[in-house]
Amino acid sequence: MAIKITDECINCGACEPECPNNAIYEGGVEWAMADGTSIKGGFVMMDGSTIDADQRNAPIAVDSYYIVPNKCTECQGFHEEPQCAAVCPVDCCVPDEMYQETVDDLLAKKEKLHM
Repeated sequence: MAIKITDECINCGACEPECPNNAIYEGGVEWAMADGTSIKGGFVMMDGSTIDADQRNAPIAVDSYYIVPNKCTECQGFHEEPQCAAVCPVDCCVPDEMYQETVDDLLAKKEKLHM
């Protein structure tokens, strides 16, 4: 499962530089699949839709940091635990129950992001 940032976020920004997939953005900032990844051209999202990797997308949250689920691998293949959760001073980086993924799914996602 991807990680999400809850409403308890205090906007300290500790999580953002720790993400190996560049999946964490400051509230109000647009995101793209290409940011911090090797993705080029079209990318098939988890919902089956396809977007251009360089396309700037609307922020998922405006008032606090957020995680793009399509880029989150829970740090599988990089670290023993999600780094955002490890550094968060208020424990607001938690599993996102909307995205059920196995370790194999997360590792496959990592491979797609960093070919």
